[in-house]
Amino acid sequence: MEGMAGQKSSLTWAVNIAAFLLVLLWTIPTLGLFVSSFRDRDQIAGSGWWQSFSASEKTGFVRSGTAEDQVQDGPLYVIEGQATTEGQSLMAWGTGPRNPAQYQPGETADLGDGATLTVTEDGSYRMTSPQPFEMTRGDRIFVTTSAPPSFTTGNYQRVLTAEGLGRAFMNTMTVTIPATVIPILIAAFAAYALAWMQFPGRALLTAAVVGLLVVPLQVALIPLLRLHNELGLGKGYLGIWLAHTGFGLPLAIYLLRNYMVGLPREVIESARVDGATEFQIFRRIILPLSFPALASFAIFQFLWVWNDLLVATVFLGNTREQLVMTGLLRELMGSRGGEWEILATSAFISIAVPLLVFFAMQKYLVRGLLAGSVKGG
Repeated sequence: MEGMAGQKSSLTWAVNIAAFLLVLLWTIPTLGLFVSSFRDRDQIAGSGWWQSFSASEKTGFVRSGTAEDQVQDGPLYVIEGQATTEGQSLMAWGTGPRNPAQYQPGETADLGDGATLTVTEDGSYRMTSPQPFEMTRGDRIFVTTSAPPSFTTGNYQRVLTAEGLGRAFMNTMTVTIPATVIPILIAAFAAYALAWMQFPGRALLTAAVVGLLVVPLQVALIPLLRLHNELGLGKGYLGIWLAHTGFGLPLAIYLLRNYMVGLPREVIESARVDGATEFQIFRRIILPLSFPALASFAIFQFLWVWNDLLVATVFLGNTREQLVMTGLLRELMGSRGGEWEILATSAFISIAVPLLVFFAMQKYLVRGLLAGSVKGG
């Protein structure tokens, strides 16, 4: 019979396909972001990242020379120039926006009054007229060009050589490491108490922790900042450590408590019979057994704090000496976001450290989350 112990379910293939599709849905946007980080502003604006691996077609215009650039060649007045840039291949050209691809390379267009315009395959143009040119502004020449795939590391050079990047990196590390360790230490003690110690109001405290999970942190920003100012904390590292600790504790306590309550009761009762104190049980038994859950929360908290901009802006400030990585990258884009082409590059530079943390501890992530979600008491 299907579904019995020791037999594979007939729906295994469906589970595998669903998992593959989920991975694909997460991977494709990341791949697009990575490819875009090696493209310049014009390429990003002109075509999608999936088109960057093939020749790109682009229609635009250039202006010819003016009357000051003309030279006399026998009975004709001539203006010559280049309509394409290096690396571009001319596909078609025209003299007006309504039909920018009216002529093929090498063909000649009649401009009227005996004037002509010819654009050759190499992109050079030649305007001739029996009468002297009088325009003070060049005529528009519309060109449709094809360019081979090209990538650049200019965005990475710009971000990595930005002034203050090293200081911002150290500021981010100074914020992230304590803001990850402090809530883990506090939550571990609280979770053990809620899971294995008997005292009045334990159920109410557990319910309060669950309730705090749904409170948006934005609601608490202003009241918490006022409290910090009244206590004299101001904008500094201590204030942001406490803020991140407060925002991370509900999830940490909930996750660790659900994990700890599923640990073998016999082991803990035996330790108590042998005369172990609650602290000894916690330190020598609970903490080693709870490492997967601790590592799971550490990954979440590290990622959250490292990528945070809102809390850092409110509780730390925006001076050059206080900027974290996300704050510095925001400054590089300008006050109006005009330098948006570095967004993809900035994202990959910013996630380098979190990726190292994730891959170093990923084997504990699923184990800790699943155990914390299915065990309860």
